[in-house]
Amino acid sequence: MPRKDRTDHSSLIATYADHEVITPANELRKVVEPATAEEQDQIARAEAALEELSSEFGAWMQAECERIETARQALKHLGMTEHSHAALFRAAHDIKGEAATFGYPEVVGAAESLCRLLEHTPDIARIPLMLVDQHVDAVRAITREHARPDVADVSAALTRRLREVTDDFLRQENSFRPDYLKAIFAPPLAPGAES
Repeated sequence: MPRKDRTDHSSLIATYADHEVITPANELRKVVEPATAEEQDQIARAEAALEELSSEFGAWMQAECERIETARQALKHLGMTEHSHAALFRAAHDIKGEAATFGYPEVVGAAESLCRLLEHTPDIARIPLMLVDQHVDAVRAITREHARPDVADVSAALTRRLREVTDDFLRQENSFRPDYLKAIFAPPLAPGAES
């Protein structure tokens, strides 16, 4: 049976036969204050502004789809250069970060998988254009079919398959770097986060 001692006002110590467990007090209460009425008003104004802009989200998402398509076409025309690689990565990364805010959360997984492919392939010249095409086509199709009632299920299945193919390719391409492979396939630290 542990013996609990309060040695000071901030820590709780549980003493066992072979060890002690020290539980510090929650010091955040000293530095965190409830939001003031003015701060809550600022939050409400920001939410209202976001709601007002939401009518533009569809057009912005379409613009992002055009941007990723332009990057893909440049890559096909110029080949996989540092510049074409970077342009495609930026377009995919922006979609990955913006899609949920724009109301298109189903697109995030396909864009994230494309980012993963572009980021973790050691020799960019070896990235299969067909796999790039599949990712870009998925992003565009999910965006286009956004209003379908089954878009979440369809996009989840499509994204899962893209991720499987991408991960198989990355395992093959990084086989000479076991520590790197271990890092990119480690479970995420945050629950629900993808790498």
